[in-house]
Amino acid sequence: MERPAPAKFELLVRRDGDEDFELRQVASAVGYLNSRPRRVDPKSFEISELRSSVAAAPGFILKNTTTERFLLLSAHERFLWEQMDGTTSLQEIATAYVLKYGEFDFDIIPSLLRKLQRGQLLTFEPRSRLRQALARNRGRLVVKAIEMALTSLERVRIASTNVHPFFQRLYRYGGFALFTPAAIVACVGLALVSAGAAVALSREMHDVLEGFGGRALLGLVAVKLLFFGSVALHQFVHGLACVHYRRRVREFGFTFLHGFVPTFYVDVTDIFMASRRARVVTAVTGALVHLVLGAVGFIAAAYAPVGSFTQAFAAASGIIQWQALVIALYPFCFIEMDGYHVLVDVLGVPTLKHDALAYVKGLLTGASRMRLGREEGLWLGYVVLSALSVSAFIAFNVWIIASATR
Repeated sequence: MERPAPAKFELLVRRDGDEDFELRQVASAVGYLNSRPRRVDPKSFEISELRSSVAAAPGFILKNTTTERFLLLSAHERFLWEQMDGTTSLQEIATAYVLKYGEFDFDIIPSLLRKLQRGQLLTFEPRSRLRQALARNRGRLVVKAIEMALTSLERVRIASTNVHPFFQRLYRYGGFALFTPAAIVACVGLALVSAGAAVALSREMHDVLEGFGGRALLGLVAVKLLFFGSVALHQFVHGLACVHYRRRVREFGFTFLHGFVPTFYVDVTDIFMASRRARVVTAVTGALVHLVLGAVGFIAAAYAPVGSFTQAFAAASGIIQWQALVIALYPFCFIEMDGYHVLVDVLGVPTLKHDALAYVKGLLTGASRMRLGREEGLWLGYVVLSALSVSAFIAFNVWIIASATR
């Protein structure tokens, strides 16, 4: 079967004060995760329904009232257009599309983006709060230099779109074992044994971490390098899960998320064509890498010489890996990780975080009134649980640091 060409986004970018647009091509995985398209101001467009006695599905005419240009949209494209509010990422838009229509067309979103850009009906919001703050202060020389540096880092991407055969071989020569009942039993057993080791180590955490001694910097670098490697392994397992469900791994590579966070990524969007169970398994199994590595770290620390560098390194690695597991799978922490995507897939609310924050912000500012419906209860529950969870996470890390320095 002929390998599909990788998806690419070509964005028309215009800075404040400039008259001309700059054409910028964004890698599919980076754009898919981060881009947040925004419709032009409602006063700048009109849309009307176009019904036909021949075609069963209605069409729509979208008019740019500024340029007097007209575009023809299908019902599916109209749905996507309505999601482009500047706060919803392309990943959330794609998830909403799957939940609405039960299928995913890899061409429809980039094709619609190109159509809307040509019609000057679309802009793109800065992708993070940091970029938004920089955009507001772009007139300052230092801010402009920082923004240019982040833009340069965003363009750093080492990737391959011909990785599916590699993942197929990896799955065939042993990767399939990760998706067997024996692997589940082994994972549960390892977690139970390591939990006991972790509890025992917590009683003497100060003595354990004291093993770094005068080599604290070496220990920190070693723990971070191991964690960085585990991120790559996390993505590999996502890819193996995609192959397990007979879907295609579209891309694998390295980039800087949000312009400054180095990370690996794998494009398994083809899993949207499989069942909900397949999507959940694909999300969860990648995160379980941190469970296994953390468990190995705690067990190794329990058997290592007391107060040694090896024990301190193993214990610190176990803590970092299990924290990564919680962050990846726990949906209530304001971070859109694997657990969050599982939650919104199961609930069928792809824009949960955005809607919840907007609702609570409206309550706090007085812009909206308290309503007592199921949806409003879900929004409040998400914000309250996330706030409590983040507070507990910070308190736990403060306790770890205090125990190590006492």
